[in-house]
Amino acid sequence: MNEVVTRRRPRSLAHDVVDVLAGRIRDGSLTAGEKLPTEAAIMEEFGVSRTVVREAISRLQAAGLVQTRHGVGTFVVGLGDTGTFRISPDQLGTLQDVIAVLELRIGVETESAALAAMRRTPDNLEALRNALKAFNSAVEEGRDAVGSDFQFHLEIARATQNSHFVDLMGTLGGMMIPRARLEPPGPLTPERQAYLRRVNAEHENIIDAIAGQDPEAARAAMRTHLANSRERRRRLAEGG
Repeated sequence: MNEVVTRRRPRSLAHDVVDVLAGRIRDGSLTAGEKLPTEAAIMEEFGVSRTVVREAISRLQAAGLVQTRHGVGTFVVGLGDTGTFRISPDQLGTLQDVIAVLELRIGVETESAALAAMRRTPDNLEALRNALKAFNSAVEEGRDAVGSDFQFHLEIARATQNSHFVDLMGTLGGMMIPRARLEPPGPLTPERQAYLRRVNAEHENIIDAIAGQDPEAARAAMRTHLANSRERRRRLAEGG
């Protein structure tokens, strides 16, 4: 991990920190008025220097997401520039809303997967496999895996080497995972666990195509994965 950090530019590292923290603000994990973790805590979580953390916080301030009170700390102030594209939690209140977001994701993420297959690095593959491992561990322990599910798709966006895909995924945040809005928290039922194992198998197909640098197979695997989720939501909407 340290080898990866030393090879990457501070600018890229700061961008990664911004992506994650902005995603937590937009998906509600960090709420307005809440204090951000200390610089030391962020340094430890992301494995970066104090300079990188301060650059990331400056970017969050510029985006209108946080405000620093000298001597007190940095606090979440809102969702930033509301003139920019975002999908707020109140736009994901119904099955039809969730299906609409899945349609958007099919359009964006199929191409993201293809680009990832063409451009991924060994570090990208390692990050994808770590996200998949975390997803599988959560499911086998009877826990949902919304966080690692989102992380898996975010790592694919990063593997495109195109920051706009990463920015869009950060804007959508963890709420883009349908289970985050539609299914109750708590231990998994056997049915939900079986469903998440199928999701895990679909993720494995996507990684295989990206690892094999096969953009067409990656497109097809991602489209199948997201279309399966969309069809499941449609059946629920129709009472099936």
